[in-house]
Amino acid sequence: MQLVRQKEESGPHGPCVSRRAPHGHRTPCLVLAGLVAAALASGCAAEEPGGGRHGAKPAGGSQAYQNDAARALAGYSDQLKEAQAARVAATRKWKLAKVPLAAPAPPAVKPKITNRPGFETDGGDSLPPVFTTVPTKKRIVFLTIDDGAEKDPALLKMMQELRIPYSAFLSDYLVRTDYPYFKRMQGLGVTLNNHTLNHRYMPALSYETQHHEICDQQDRIEKWAGKRPRLFRPPYGNYNEDTLRAAQSCGVKAVPLWAAEAFPDHMEWREWDRDLHPGDIILTHFRGREDWKGTMPDMIRNVMKVVTDKGYAVARLEDYV
Repeated sequence: MQLVRQKEESGPHGPCVSRRAPHGHRTPCLVLAGLVAAALASGCAAEEPGGGRHGAKPAGGSQAYQNDAARALAGYSDQLKEAQAARVAATRKWKLAKVPLAAPAPPAVKPKITNRPGFETDGGDSLPPVFTTVPTKKRIVFLTIDDGAEKDPALLKMMQELRIPYSAFLSDYLVRTDYPYFKRMQGLGVTLNNHTLNHRYMPALSYETQHHEICDQQDRIEKWAGKRPRLFRPPYGNYNEDTLRAAQSCGVKAVPLWAAEAFPDHMEWREWDRDLHPGDIILTHFRGREDWKGTMPDMIRNVMKVVTDKGYAVARLEDYV
């Protein structure tokens, strides 16, 4: 077993990545810690029948492996300290109340997503599931940003420096004036998802018009961003069975709605207890002072105070769905 130090890389998931990540997903350096611990415990060699070790090096090989593992662990510890120091500095720079908590590594196998009770249609489980919360016991939530009206460069820099992951749900009539802004966002690790061409109220439209709104947006995002979305959010959170059938026909796998909505000066809640729960999806919007009382960085400061005060970290939605 060979321990490999990973090249440090900036992004929403931390200072480095593991080449052992499942399905190409990036994972935090906790993977390296597990490998190091295993190496220290076993010398990276397996027992063979008769007491021998498969692949063990002669005379002192096990000790050499343990020394390598110890050096790797020390390097990993240094990387964690550097990442935390950078996050503390970014917290001060962006005037957050507290340092955001780091999300745990995503699961090797994504949880099974089902319809939220009461959100089903006659199509049942054959259609993309509609949900507001991802099934998990981890104290994590997911931040999603809709529409695309405000194109604030400060948001990109802020989220990159704070290492806060988020997902975008885009409407073409708003983003077409500045596709490069969202391409830069995508380059920073943000997934660009579907929010229709023109943000129309889906249940009032025929199947054919809904298909146009959803599937033509799939095509456009694929054309300018290079990747076809798997996730779709209907405008206003309103849909019917035609919406889900149309979305499914052009590649949509799931329909995340939201459990809470963030503004620069307050939160709005779906649940009666007005609180966060493990796996909750938070909605906010690409908007600025023309639409609400504050900037997008103001909104991030507010939502992160709520999330961190309640002991939650923000994780990447696409790692779980």
